[in-house]
Amino acid sequence: MTTQLSEIHSTELKVFMNHIYEFKKGVRRMVLYTVNRKYEALAVDRLRRQNIDFMVQPVDSRKVNLFFGRSECIHAIRRMVTRPLNQLTPEEDFILGAMLGYDICAQCERYCLRKSRGTS
Repeated sequence: MTTQLSEIHSTELKVFMNHIYEFKKGVRRMVLYTVNRKYEALAVDRLRRQNIDFMVQPVDSRKVNLFFGRSECIHAIRRMVTRPLNQLTPEEDFILGAMLGYDICAQCERYCLRKSRGTS
């Protein structure tokens, strides 16, 4: 692709670049970013050039989930996220949220709610 990431000024890619910045500064250890497929190659190229480990998960015909961050986190994601995110068990959902740095108390509430509903 001849278009460079720096030449594209979409809001979507600006948010992506901010996630990379936060990861490199240590604010985040792992990021989950849902991106339009038309930007997938550019995003993956940027992650490769910056030696950031990542995993791409298709969402639908228009979007992909892009997990990126510390290698040990991405290694665990590759083992755990083997199906769409809405099909994760309550336990897997809890672990994923914790890995992404979500509020632990909110994750506990979400987990208990899902368990009480019997969702898996």
